[in-house]
Amino acid sequence: MAFEQNSETGSDPSGTLVSGDVRRHNLSVVARYLLDQGPASRSQIAAGTGLTRGSVTALTTVLLDSGVLAEVAPESTPFQASVDARAKGRPLTLLALEANHVAILALQLDADTVTGFLTTLMGKPLLHVVEHHNRPMGQPGLILDRMATVLGSCLDECRGLGRQLADMTVVVFAPVGGNPGIVVADTDLGWGSVDVIAELRLREPRLPDFAQLSADSTLAAQAELGLLPDIQDLVYLKSNSGIGGALISGGALVTGAHQLAGALGHLPLVPQGEQCACGQRGCLVTVAGPDEILRAAGLGKELASDGLTAALAELIKRIRDGEPRAVAAWEAAVDWISRALQILTLALDPQVIVLGGYWASLADSVAESFARNRPDLGDGAPLPWPDVVAGQLAQDAALMGAVWQSRDRLLRDPQKIFI
Repeated sequence: MAFEQNSETGSDPSGTLVSGDVRRHNLSVVARYLLDQGPASRSQIAAGTGLTRGSVTALTTVLLDSGVLAEVAPESTPFQASVDARAKGRPLTLLALEANHVAILALQLDADTVTGFLTTLMGKPLLHVVEHHNRPMGQPGLILDRMATVLGSCLDECRGLGRQLADMTVVVFAPVGGNPGIVVADTDLGWGSVDVIAELRLREPRLPDFAQLSADSTLAAQAELGLLPDIQDLVYLKSNSGIGGALISGGALVTGAHQLAGALGHLPLVPQGEQCACGQRGCLVTVAGPDEILRAAGLGKELASDGLTAALAELIKRIRDGEPRAVAAWEAAVDWISRALQILTLALDPQVIVLGGYWASLADSVAESFARNRPDLGDGAPLPWPDVVAGQLAQDAALMGAVWQSRDRLLRDPQKIFI
């Protein structure tokens, strides 16, 4: 929705927003329209946003002068080109999002690697760095040192490209809580509470003040949601280094009173089960976590020598090839995974369940198990039951979610990326 005001510097006639807020909002409306629709003329922007042609002209002039937009020639067929050549008047000029002076950074830590992903505002990769940290359990300092090195490389590249870093997210495969956020606990790496942002800043003072810490599952869930039209209620469950998840209701992320909602790997399912690193017994991760499945499948040596990512790729291959030990290990885990999904379905009533991480490659078997045990309405009519689908972004879901959220934050206030 666009707001009009008496002039570019006048007051808002409704009295609900001050002039600066209206201007910021309408700049965002124009930028978002161009993100969603692609290059457009000023008249198309006016028609699509509800802003007057005069306001669009003034707003786009500001965005052009600040480097956020650029004028581009329309792509046309030979027939259209000949029509344009015969047409009277000035050729049509389109406007497009550009912001070639800024960059976005996602710095991601998982159980095996540190990844630095530097992109343009539109998500075009500028630098993709991956370094293994060798998983030193219970030693966050060693991993933070490696993260700071990757961060420094990304900041150097950004400067070398003549760009200014406009937004940054640090992604961790662990629960994040508090304000500002810290890692509450990372059972995959043997961490307790760690203030990752503060520790990174000690090692790399150039870390920007606007850097945010986010859990991978929430970013991945929101990224996957954006690819599913007409979906507002979703359960996201994934396994990479451990098991994580996120809950979305009415299009909004469910965070809970302590920002810990979605720690689905720690649903206590097994009565008097194995002690979990979180302190509970019988958590889902103790019976369906990747380390447990790999050991049951006879891939413990591969896990130790080749790392988690390679071991999971081998597990998927063996399951698809029908190797008995791998199939048995996976089938035992799938039973617990589907039980967790049944509990979540009756608690939240989602439209769809999205599986991420390496589970995306095995989503069909989870869906089959999940569908075998479902309630009915008492007269034989089945209760509406959500589909279980594979995430479309697979291993890149959290990274892409971080980049897209950074982009959206900047487009909500384009003045942050003015030259």
